[in-house]
Amino acid sequence: MSKSKIKNTLFAALICGLLITSCTTDKASNPFAVAKNHIGLLTDSTQVRELEAIFSNDSVVRYIAGDEFIGSVNTIEIFEKGGKKLLDLSPKEALDSTSVISSVNIIDERYKTEKNISTLSTFKDINEAYKISKVDNLINAIVVSVNEINASFTIDKKELPASMRFDMNMTIDPIQIPGKAKIKYFMIHW
Repeated sequence: MSKSKIKNTLFAALICGLLITSCTTDKASNPFAVAKNHIGLLTDSTQVRELEAIFSNDSVVRYIAGDEFIGSVNTIEIFEKGGKKLLDLSPKEALDSTSVISSVNIIDERYKTEKNISTLSTFKDINEAYKISKVDNLINAIVVSVNEINASFTIDKKELPASMRFDMNMTIDPIQIPGKAKIKYFMIHW
């Protein structure tokens, strides 16, 4: 082969490689993508000590209780540099830098699932996008679980009809929840 044919072949291979990699970007590279095993670059195997690197452009705030012997799990807050709160992270073990994250409370509305569910979504949006796994009836809220994405959505009972607000023993069927009911909390559990 001549040098010009080799150069042309290499150039064509390089262009094809660039096109393939640009078309198949990893969904985890989107810092606001929410899926079953990741939220942006945060995964179900991320350790607490890795948070500073993952959120290098943001602020990681760790509250350390005064008494380390309590053993309670400390929430780690993630803020944008401008001060807007993004996430609340709960590690499996308190005060352990090698602990993985057990749950993530999504605060910022830019975090969205593949099916466009965010903190701004309503129950109707969730119900149309995912299969509801179960509904838990609590004192002041109901928790709608979606196992497909390891998520739970808390809805304030003020969003429910008056007949459903006060009976904690009532079994709530998803069909009874008003479609316009707003999400109070959006959490991913690992």
